[in-house]
Amino acid sequence: MKLSRQFTVFGSAIFCVVIFSLYLMLDRGHLDYPKSPRREGSFPQGQLSMLQEKIDHLERLLAENNEIISNIRDSVINLSESVEDGSKSSQGNFSQGARSPFLPSKQLSLTVDPGDCLFASRSGSQSSDVQMLDVYSLIPFDNPDGGVWKQGFDITYKADEWDTKPLQVFVVPHSHNDPGWLKTFDDYFREKTQYIFNNMVVKLKEDARRKFMWSEISYLSKWWETIDIQKKDAVKSLLENGQFEIVTGGWVMPDEAAAHYFALIDQLIEGHQWLEKNLGVKPRSGWSIDPFGHSPTMAYLLKRAGFSHMLIQRVHYAVKKHFSLHKTLEFFWRQSWDLGSVTDIFCHMMPFYSYDIPHTCGPDPKICCQFDFKRLPGGRYGCPWGVPPETIYLGNLQNRAEMLLDQYRKKSKLFRTTVVLAPLGDDFRYCERTEWDHQFKNYQLLFDYMNSRSQYNVKIQFGTLSDYFDALDKEDAANREKSQSMFPVLSGDFFTYADRDDHYWSGYFTSRPFYKRMDRILESHLRAAEILYYFALKQAQQYKISKFLSSSHYLMLTEARRNLGLFQHHDAITGTAKDWVVVDYGTRLFHSWMNLKKIIGHSALLLILKDKRSYDSYSSDTFLEMDLKQRTQSSLPQKNVISLSTEPRYLVVYNPSEQDRNSVVSVCVSSPTAQVYSASGKPVEIQMSAVWDTANSVSQTAYEISFLAQMPPLGLKVYKILETASSNPHLAEYVVYNGNIANKGIFNMNNIKSARADITLENSFIRLRFGQSGLMEEMINKGDGKSHEVKVQFSWYGTTSKKDKSGAYLFLPDGEAKPYVYTTPPFVIVQHGRFYSDVTCFFEHVTHRVRLYNIHGIEGQSVEISNIVDIRKEHNREIAMRISSSINSQNRFYTDLNGYQIQPRMTMSKLPLQANVYPMTTMAYIQDAEHRLTLLSAQSLGVSSLKSGQIEVIMDRRLMQDDNRGLEQGVHDNKITANLFRILLEKKSVVNMEEEKKSVSYPSLLSHITSSFLNHPVFPMTEKIPVPTLQLLGEFSPLMSSLPCDIDLVNLRTIQSKVDGQHSNEAALILHRKGFDCRFSSRDTGLFCSTTQGKVLVQKLFNKFTVVSLIPSSLSLMHSPPDARNISEINLSPMEISTFRIQLR
Repeated sequence: MKLSRQFTVFGSAIFCVVIFSLYLMLDRGHLDYPKSPRREGSFPQGQLSMLQEKIDHLERLLAENNEIISNIRDSVINLSESVEDGSKSSQGNFSQGARSPFLPSKQLSLTVDPGDCLFASRSGSQSSDVQMLDVYSLIPFDNPDGGVWKQGFDITYKADEWDTKPLQVFVVPHSHNDPGWLKTFDDYFREKTQYIFNNMVVKLKEDARRKFMWSEISYLSKWWETIDIQKKDAVKSLLENGQFEIVTGGWVMPDEAAAHYFALIDQLIEGHQWLEKNLGVKPRSGWSIDPFGHSPTMAYLLKRAGFSHMLIQRVHYAVKKHFSLHKTLEFFWRQSWDLGSVTDIFCHMMPFYSYDIPHTCGPDPKICCQFDFKRLPGGRYGCPWGVPPETIYLGNLQNRAEMLLDQYRKKSKLFRTTVVLAPLGDDFRYCERTEWDHQFKNYQLLFDYMNSRSQYNVKIQFGTLSDYFDALDKEDAANREKSQSMFPVLSGDFFTYADRDDHYWSGYFTSRPFYKRMDRILESHLRAAEILYYFALKQAQQYKISKFLSSSHYLMLTEARRNLGLFQHHDAITGTAKDWVVVDYGTRLFHSWMNLKKIIGHSALLLILKDKRSYDSYSSDTFLEMDLKQRTQSSLPQKNVISLSTEPRYLVVYNPSEQDRNSVVSVCVSSPTAQVYSASGKPVEIQMSAVWDTANSVSQTAYEISFLAQMPPLGLKVYKILETASSNPHLAEYVVYNGNIANKGIFNMNNIKSARADITLENSFIRLRFGQSGLMEEMINKGDGKSHEVKVQFSWYGTTSKKDKSGAYLFLPDGEAKPYVYTTPPFVIVQHGRFYSDVTCFFEHVTHRVRLYNIHGIEGQSVEISNIVDIRKEHNREIAMRISSSINSQNRFYTDLNGYQIQPRMTMSKLPLQANVYPMTTMAYIQDAEHRLTLLSAQSLGVSSLKSGQIEVIMDRRLMQDDNRGLEQGVHDNKITANLFRILLEKKSVVNMEEEKKSVSYPSLLSHITSSFLNHPVFPMTEKIPVPTLQLLGEFSPLMSSLPCDIDLVNLRTIQSKVDGQHSNEAALILHRKGFDCRFSSRDTGLFCSTTQGKVLVQKLFNKFTVVSLIPSSLSLMHSPPDARNISEINLSPMEISTFRIQLR
C-alpha cells in the first residue's frame, strides 16, 4: 500500500515537471535564434528561413522532451529497483552469487541535462560541399595511366589565360628533417641539421630576396643551445624581415593516425612555448608534408591554436586526382560535428606524388627534376628520368624559363586562383653551401628573366608558406566582395593513404606495437605527474619547502614532455624507423618514465603529509614508490612485491580521473596473512589471488591482494597494509583445465583434464559464456536477459607472393586471414574471486585473459581483455584478434581519430582488403538499430570490420623484407607485447535508422568514461623505505566535487618562466567537453557527476586552493583573446578543447 502511494505521488510530480518544462520551452521559443551565421553570409530574412527556424526549433523541443521522458523513465526504474534492493538487503540476501559487494549509497543514474543531448542529435545535419565518405563512393579507384603525370591526367591551357590577371608564383625553399628515421635524432643533428642552420644564417644574409622555412622545433632548440649571440641575433633579424619563417612550430611534425590528442597538444605547446621564450614568434601556417594520411583532429587543434591556414601532402592518389579534376585541392576544412563554421581552417592539398622537387613544380617529374640544382651533373644525386639539370646561363635562359613556366601554368590549372605554390626542398636539403648557391642563384636568374618579360604575364619570387597564403587571401577577399568565397567546405579525414597501385599504408597502424603501448603508459604518467606537481608546487610555495622548490623536478618534467613529443614524430610512434633508432626512442621513453614516477612519488608525498614542513627532513630516497617496475626499455612492466611486517605500511592510491572513482586496486605482497585498513583503522575486505611465476607454477613468496578503493577526483586516498594473524582474505578459487598444477600453496585449485561443460563468469550486469578452449562465445545482458553472440578468435595474415610485400609501412596480405590453429587444447585457468573473476588461456603465441570485475560501477559494465603476444619466431605473419557478433552492422563501422572524435567508415568491396583497415587510437564500434558493440583500446592499432558483425584488430606483425619506402629493412625486432582492451555491449533506448546515414557519431557517456579509466588506471604507491615516524593525512582531495561527466581535464601543465629550466606560477588548464550519444542508458554507472551544458563555476572548482586568476588563452598559449580577462565561469561547447592560464594559491 505504502509503495503504491509513493508511485502515485511520484507520478504526479513527473506530470508537473513535464508540463512545466514544455511551458518553459515554448516561452523560450521566440527568443531561440540560430547562434552562428554561416560563412556565406546570413540567411535571407524571408519567410523560408523563418519556417526553417521554426522546424529546427520544434525538432529541438521534441528532442528535449524525449530526453526528459527517458531520464524520468530511468529515474522510475531506479526508484523501483532501489525499493526492491532495499527489501532484498533487509533479508540479508546481499552477497549471494554474483551480486556486487558494494552498492554506492548515492544516486545510481547520473543526471544528464536535456540540453546536453541536443548536440549529438543535431550534428551531422550541416552540409559540407565535400564529404569524404561521399567522395569514396564516387571514385572508381581504377588507376589508369595518366601520361607524364602517371596518377593524373593531361593538363592544357591557352596562352592568353593570364593576360588580364598575371600568374603569381611563390617558390618556397624548405628542408624536411626527420627527428629520427634512418639515423637517430642526435646523429642526424650532428651530421646534417646543424649545417643547414649554420649555412642558412650566412646564405640568407647574402640576398634579401632569399627565403627559407622550418618546422621541427626539436632540432631548432638543440642548435640554439650550441650557438653564440651573434648567430642568435642573425636568426631574429631574418625572422623579423620575413626571410625566415617558422611553420607549425610543434616539437615535431607528428603522425596523425596513432598519436593521441593529449600528446599532439603537448608537443604543440612545447614547441610554441620554446618559440615564445627564445624567438618571440608565433607561427600562423601549418605545414604537414610527410605524415602518412591526415586527420581532421590536427586541423581542429591548429585552428584552436590560432592558425588560419594549413597544408597537407600524403593523400590517396585517387583522391588527389578527383580533387584536381574538380579544383577542390584548396578548401575550408570543417569538423564533421560542427553545427556552424567556427572550426573552418583553410587547407591546401599538394596535388602530386611527393613533396620532393620533381613532384612539386608541375605535373611532369622529368622536367621538374631538371630544376633541382642539387642534381647537377657531377654531384651525388642524378635524375631518375635520365635528363639532368643544366646550370642557367645566358645561352639557355629563355628555353629553361619557358620550360619551367609551362609547368607552373599547368599546376595553376588545378586550382581556383592565379597564385601558385611551388615548394623547393626535400629530406635534409640545404646542408652544403654549394646547394644554397646552386638553387638560389640559378632560380634568381630564371626569376629575373621571367619578371622582365611582360609577354609571360608572371610575377615570380622566393616566398615562405605564409607569403603564399597571404597572396591567396588577397585574391579571395577581392572575390568575396563580388560573390561568396571561391573555396568549398570539406568534412572528413584522409585515411587510409595509398601512394601507388594497391599499396595502402595500413601496416604502420600496428607496426612496433610494444612502443605504441609504452607511449600510452608514458602519457598517463606524464599527465598524473603534471597535475600532482602543480598542486605540490603550490603547497611547497605556501609552506616554503626549500627541498621541493629547489629540486630538479621541473627539468625532468620538461625532458619528459620533450621525449614524449619526439616520439609523436611520424617515423617514431608509427614504428617505421631503423631498429637502433627505435631503441633510442624507447630508451628516451623509458628514462622519462622512471623520472615521472619519481616526480609523482615526491609530489604525492608532499600533498599527503600531515606536517608539510617535515618534508625537508626526509632523505631524497623517502618518497612514494609506484607499484610497477620495468627492467629495460624493451621488457614488460612487472609488479613490485611489497614486503610486509607486523608494522603497518602506508599504501597511497592516486586517482588520475576528474571523477570520483570506485576501482579495484591490486598490489603484490610478500605474505598470505595480509590485511588492508582504511586511514581511520577500519579493516577493508580483500580478495587474495595467486601470483604465477610461470603458466603452471604458483609463487610461494608473492600474493596479489585486491580491494575496492573509493577515491576523490584527482585525489589521493591513504590505506595501511600489514601482516596479521587475524587477516581474513577472500581466497580466489581456481579450476585448471588441460594441465596440472602441483604446488597450489594456500589456494583451492581443481585440476580437470578437459572442459566438458562451458565455462561461465558473471557479475551483476553481465554473464559470459566461454567455449572449452577458454575463448569467449557469448555475452548475456542481465538487464534484459538477452543473450548476444560475442565470439573472440585469433587469426593470421600472411603477405602476398607478388614482388612488393608487406613491410613497416605497407599491409599487402595474401588474402583473407586464416584461423589460428592449435593442435592440443590450450591450458586454461579459471579464477573466481570476490572482486574479479577471469579466464586465462595459454596459446603458443598469445596468453589471452578475459576478466570481469564484480563491482557496481563503470568497470563492472564492460569486459577486460588482456593479450600477451609473442610472435618472435614467425616469418611474414601478422596476428589479429577478431570479435564476431550477431550485430547487423552490414558494411559500416566507426573508429576514433586520435582519441578525440569518431569517424564513420564503410568497408568497400571495390577496395582491396588492406584499404579497409583504419587507425584506431582508443576505440572502434559496430552497431545496428538496437545495439552497439565497442572495442576500447589502451594502445593504437589497425582495425577493420570486413564482415557484418565483426571487429578485427591487428595486434603485431613480423615482416622479413623492406617495403621499398626508404627504410631498407623489415620489422623483426618484435618484443613480447602486452595489449589491453575492453569490450562494451550497449542497448539503445531509442531506435533511429536515419543515424546510419550521418557523417558523424558519438560514444555514450559510459563508453567515454570507460575509455578514460582504461587509459588512466589508478596508481598505487608505497613508501620506498618504511619510515616509522611518517604521518600521513587520510586523503588529499583537490577538487570540490567531480567535474561534469562530459568534461575531461586534459592537462594541468605548469608553464615555464622566462629563465631557462624554471617554472612560473601559472599553469595551463586544458579542458575538453566531449560530445556524447544520449540514446544509451546512463543507469548504474556508479558515477556521481552530472552534465551542466558545459558550465563550470571557477570558485567551486578547487577545494584546497584559491584561484588567483583564470584567463582564457589559445590552445597552445600563443595568443590571448582580445578581451582576455579573469573569468568566474567556464563555458565550453560540445567537442570544444580550451586552454586557460590558471594561477592557484
